[in-house]
Amino acid sequence: MNEANPAQIASLVTWSAFALAFVFGAVGNKTNFCTMGAVSDWVNMGDKSRLRMWLLAIGVAILGANALHLAGVVDLSKSIYPGPNLMWLSYLVGGFLFGVGMTLASGCGSKTLIRIGGGNLKSVVVFIVAGIAAYMTLRGLFGAFRANVLEQAAVTLAGGQDLPSMLARAAGGDKKTWILALSLVIGGGLIAYAYAAKDFRASFDYTLGGVVTGLVVVGGWYISGRLGYIAEDPNTLQEAFVATNTGRMEAFSFIAPLAFSLEYLMLWTDKTKIITYGIASAGGVIAGSAAWALATRSFAWEGFRDAEDTASHLVGAVLMGFGGITALGCTIGQGISGFSTLALGSILTFLAIVAGAAATMKWQYWRMTREG
Repeated sequence: MNEANPAQIASLVTWSAFALAFVFGAVGNKTNFCTMGAVSDWVNMGDKSRLRMWLLAIGVAILGANALHLAGVVDLSKSIYPGPNLMWLSYLVGGFLFGVGMTLASGCGSKTLIRIGGGNLKSVVVFIVAGIAAYMTLRGLFGAFRANVLEQAAVTLAGGQDLPSMLARAAGGDKKTWILALSLVIGGGLIAYAYAAKDFRASFDYTLGGVVTGLVVVGGWYISGRLGYIAEDPNTLQEAFVATNTGRMEAFSFIAPLAFSLEYLMLWTDKTKIITYGIASAGGVIAGSAAWALATRSFAWEGFRDAEDTASHLVGAVLMGFGGITALGCTIGQGISGFSTLALGSILTFLAIVAGAAATMKWQYWRMTREG
């Protein structure tokens, strides 16, 4: 049990989240870590290097997060991802639309924050619009469709939707054994795949981007699940994860935090509103990216090219906001943080995001050749 005062714990959690996100923002800017770019390189040029960097991050996150879990440092089952409610339609539709949106908006939630730090004004607009759309999906107009239609298509899996729990129920055996085996097979396999390519091994930036991103997610689980954990909150007499918007253990995700960041800024004088893990992490990515851009003199203002470019980014931002909330995460939230828990829903979302992005890129290429 964490014996510190809850306010002190909240400060520790948010500053730690900011620091880790700062590192991610700086490294993401330096290495051009971009999940949309990873799919684009693969689909349009057949280059899988940045895709391998993303998969390396997932592999590192799987090994690190489950090592913490098996050591008893954190309990991944207390996050939002491995719960028993498998909302398969939400994962597939939300993930696909998020993939479409991030392609139209020139990057996912994390890339939007990294671009803002580098001086991209288009990404400022994407941040605002995606944040509004995300809030509308959480508690507003879009939320009714999400809750009353998409989330109704769900399967309840007693014991959880994480692969180790599912296999332990289906094939027998101890869950911890399955966690160890699957972590080594899936996590180790993704890392091995990443380094199987000579071009990937030849670039230090690919390793830096993948390993640091994966470790940042692992660090996020430790901050929220260990430093921020209170076995018995003095106010509720129940266990609590301090300074999280969900009230549960969180790692990094960059769609809902956009909405909560806007809410915090708009309701600044409302003393019930606090800087949470997600808000601090969004600010940290921008600050880290800006620090790198300024240090390397790569900071440059960039605006919209024309009306069509503006429209594309606006539509993409709306789809990202809706899709990210509906699917319970983005390319980092579900694609790495959620994937690290070995949750089936996270894996489905990851595949749906890639499919949505790839389909949109194919459509863009078809449209370009037709107009040409």
